[in-house]
Amino acid sequence: MRRQGDAETGRRRDRELGELEKLGKTTEKFPIPNSQFPIPKQPTTNNKFAQQLYHNGRFLEAAKVWSETAATFAEQGDIINQALVLSHLCLAYQQLGQWEEAEAAISQSLSLLNDNQKLTTNHQFILAQVLNNQGNLQLAQNLAEQALRTWQKAEATYEEAGDQVGIIGTQLNQAKALQALGLYRRAKTILETVEQTLANQSDSPLKAAGLLNLGNTLRLVGDLANSQQVLEQSLAVARASQSPPDIQAALLSLGNITRAQKNPAAALEFYQQAAAVCKGEDEREQIQLNPGTAQAVCLSKLQAQLNQLSLLVETEQWSVAQALLPQIKTQLANLPPTQMAVYGRINLAESLMQLPGGFSSSGQLLATAVQQAETLGDPRAQSYALGSLGGLYEQTQQWSQAENLTRQALAIAQGISAQDIMYQWQWQLGRILCINTELCTTNTENFLSAITAYTEAVKTLASIRSDLVAINPEVQFSFRESVEPIYRELVALLLQPDATDEQQENNSQSPTPSQNNLKQARELIESLQLAQLENFFRAACLEAKPQLIDQIDPTAAVIYPIILPERLAVILSLPGQPLHHYSTFLPEPEVESTINKMRQSLRRTSLKQERLPLAQQIYDWLVKPAEEQLISSGVKTLVFVLDGSLRNLPMAALHDGEQYLVEKYSIALTSGLQLLEARSLEPEEFKALLGGLSESNQPDFLPLPGVKSELEQIAAKVPSQLLLNQEFTSDSLQAEIARTSFPVVHLATHGQFSSNLEETFILTWNRKIKIEGLRDLLRSRESELSEPIELLILSACQTASGDQRAALGLAGVAVRSGARSTLATLWSVQDQSTANLMVQFYQELLQGKFTRAEALRRAQLALLKQPQYQHPFYWAPFVLVGNWL
Repeated sequence: MRRQGDAETGRRRDRELGELEKLGKTTEKFPIPNSQFPIPKQPTTNNKFAQQLYHNGRFLEAAKVWSETAATFAEQGDIINQALVLSHLCLAYQQLGQWEEAEAAISQSLSLLNDNQKLTTNHQFILAQVLNNQGNLQLAQNLAEQALRTWQKAEATYEEAGDQVGIIGTQLNQAKALQALGLYRRAKTILETVEQTLANQSDSPLKAAGLLNLGNTLRLVGDLANSQQVLEQSLAVARASQSPPDIQAALLSLGNITRAQKNPAAALEFYQQAAAVCKGEDEREQIQLNPGTAQAVCLSKLQAQLNQLSLLVETEQWSVAQALLPQIKTQLANLPPTQMAVYGRINLAESLMQLPGGFSSSGQLLATAVQQAETLGDPRAQSYALGSLGGLYEQTQQWSQAENLTRQALAIAQGISAQDIMYQWQWQLGRILCINTELCTTNTENFLSAITAYTEAVKTLASIRSDLVAINPEVQFSFRESVEPIYRELVALLLQPDATDEQQENNSQSPTPSQNNLKQARELIESLQLAQLENFFRAACLEAKPQLIDQIDPTAAVIYPIILPERLAVILSLPGQPLHHYSTFLPEPEVESTINKMRQSLRRTSLKQERLPLAQQIYDWLVKPAEEQLISSGVKTLVFVLDGSLRNLPMAALHDGEQYLVEKYSIALTSGLQLLEARSLEPEEFKALLGGLSESNQPDFLPLPGVKSELEQIAAKVPSQLLLNQEFTSDSLQAEIARTSFPVVHLATHGQFSSNLEETFILTWNRKIKIEGLRDLLRSRESELSEPIELLILSACQTASGDQRAALGLAGVAVRSGARSTLATLWSVQDQSTANLMVQFYQELLQGKFTRAEALRRAQLALLKQPQYQHPFYWAPFVLVGNWL
């Protein structure tokens, strides 16, 4: 066992944790290379030089020196140091995208160690480090299962060596591998273990670093709230330990997490504090004692200021941004040619492009970045620099240069299998090809090449979904800006008329898109829905399974609207028929304005003459062009895969001038047929867990007096267990679900759906349950009973006010809960009408004659026929999401 106070051991452990921070991330445009590195006990001058080269981003030179150093150790018969240097060499090859060489180096390293049967404690520690690097390589190659097994071996080896910090590091890495495999419950369990272990340690820089890694890992697996709490603990420990680099690292991560939580003011404050770390007298004194620490603090200051600048630009604080520029430019100018200097210039150029007159300066910065990346032999940095310069030429409409640079950047990214940057250049190339010439119309070479580039971008995105949803906010990344447009722009291209389609040859009507293009567009719409949900959860958590509507319901039609910049396009899928397409050519702002006005017109006080024209307008866009096909095909159910703010509208309230849509069809919503698990609900299966609040135990929430009547009437009709008011706690709810199989779970309580994961919740007597807690609670019986909940009912929830994408939270609850169907409300009615509708819904279902969608329709019509409830406010907010059978 090592002595806890051994200084060299502490430094090695700290260096190990620094390396662990790199694992499981996608590329950062402005990474901070670690200032230290795990090294042999008696390093040679060459080995030290290679470490310095590596941390300056000079990977090619570092690889050469390490290769020579490994050969020297081999000649001396120093197997242990040879093995460790080979594992370092693996990291350099990995940075260069030389995967075969990386695998060869790590395999030779492990072979040397495994052949040496007399391992000392120090040798065990080195073996654990080598295994750790092998896991890093495997995860980078998307071999998450192999990485998990390797890190489990590394953990066991650290345990044999008595190294607690090494154990923590490998556990954090295992959590990342489990997240990549979609095993979130196991990942969460590991992270909870790590948190408990760290809580029992005394304050030290090591504990601060461990908490920092835990906080960043929690962010990577989507737990932003706990991530922030842990990072705040790391900051407190770092301050108590008077460790400037750890203080700075915690502040930077807190800035990133609050930025991800859409709190720019807090993020800017954290960035400013991080940049100002070395201003205190004690901190300056400590930094002066350690040149390595001084370098790390200066580099972190630059990173903090670059992050601060990009956020100032994003929030349009132009004068403050301009004032910060001279400091950043001075620091960058003083940097030698390193990876830091390359990425710093790229990051700064991206911000400058958003400022008035910034193109010229951006061009100079990017040209220098390209030269430095070439000098360093760093292919990732070279690809980023070339692609960013191509993007600059795209913005200045210099199409030929833009295309040439983008193709160079893409070729380099493909050569090193850097999928996380490949998709950016594939998308950029698609845009350039389509805009480059006025002849970019269907079936021209440029058009077809643009389609190919966009399609490849989408394929690449699908393969790195788990990385994208956990992407580091230090990269100037926004899902709505960097992912959604790729899908929408490709859909717009695919829906261009195709005059060469075989179906059009003998048709005098205006040409329509080909069936192949329509099928691809439909798949893209569903893929976008999937990507939006995964971005919402910050986790790649959904498994898509191709489904055909004919196999689900031969009397259902699926309507796919998608809002594009210049039009609202709709794809109609009818059982056993080719896909249909129609579009309304209107600017996106006009479409969004009409949608928002209709939502406002559904409030209780609105007049009929105010809401019906709006309801009819949107009906004309989405349904009217398909009226004849729907009638001739015998359609009974309309299933909507809604896009954007359309999710906030109840389709039941659309109006054809004579009737509401719900008077003609059963209606359901889904995020795509790929996410459906379809089966009907038999009356004999009815057993319901009923829970709700008619009284209020929270100051911000009013009583719901109709809930008691609603639940008691339902309890009189179906076998059930009722939890009301004080009995309706999170613990009692979980206990009942774990104890008994309830196909139906009905919760009549306050709740909110939001586009912000942290603000989506339901209320119990003792606390709010957020969406992840609800998922765990509803699935607490999975280990004993495999059947999912058939129907989850949330009868008093509402979408967040002023949130245009709030209904994404409803879709998230529907998918994440594991229930086959979710019946929820877009707004809370808080009236006896809700009890009437819900009781009627159960009565219809219990007859065993109707689908869930038809049962809801009949319940809504029963309410609509009552004079006091004719207004859509009372019956329209109820929406069925998921399986409608």
